[in-house]
Amino acid sequence: MMTTLIYDGTFEGLLTAVFEVYDRRLGRVNLQKSDLGANALFEDKMQVITDEARANRVLKGLKQKISSMGVQRLYAAHLAEMDSDANSLLGYIRYAFDSAVNIEEDYGNRFVMRVSEMVRMVRREKHRMEAFVRFQKLKDDTFYAGIEPDFNVLPLLIRHFKSRYADQKWIIYDLRRKYGLYYDLHHTQYISLDFANVAKPADVIAAFTEDEGIYQHLWKNYFTSVNIPSRKNTKLHVRHIPKRYWKHLTEKI
Repeated sequence: MMTTLIYDGTFEGLLTAVFEVYDRRLGRVNLQKSDLGANALFEDKMQVITDEARANRVLKGLKQKISSMGVQRLYAAHLAEMDSDANSLLGYIRYAFDSAVNIEEDYGNRFVMRVSEMVRMVRREKHRMEAFVRFQKLKDDTFYAGIEPDFNVLPLLIRHFKSRYADQKWIIYDLRRKYGLYYDLHHTQYISLDFANVAKPADVIAAFTEDEGIYQHLWKNYFTSVNIPSRKNTKLHVRHIPKRYWKHLTEKI
């Protein structure tokens, strides 16, 4: 019988799904990010609850089967966010665990080949963003750029822009995925801007430059305050985003 595993689309969720496959000794598995409808005949469905401890156990085991670069490439493939390729990622990991030898260059295997193709697409988009990101200067000399990449490449851009613009504060914001990078001359952090009452996210420049109240609140109060108060009536909200598995990425991808 086919077992359909429903997971949350995160890397931790993917690794937790792998744990379930081996813990329950599942054979034929269909992995998908959301419940797409009625059960097929002879199909069993199961909701995967993301578990960081289980995900870490799988990650630890995976690092014993493939190289550090292989793990990074797998994570980069995950950043492609292709719903139809969740099974390719699962198949790659199962193949790695079930093989007695390193499988990273076994391009005769369809999962290895597909992951390689996904990594190439993500890398190409990364280079495109590095070449075409354009900044606009805000009131406090912070440089802002809004982007809409095809894939979730923002984590891969950190080293390039941190090195190239080390002496400037900047924000690169993914308008499609609604999170961004903020560099304060020392550290890079993930942020999310809540564009409440702003007609278009792209109008963030106007929000920064035309409304002194918003500017004062966000850049004078938020980043210098340890105790962040409620900001229900402001157009821009900022909150930290957990880094979680970002640490597994390097510029070598």
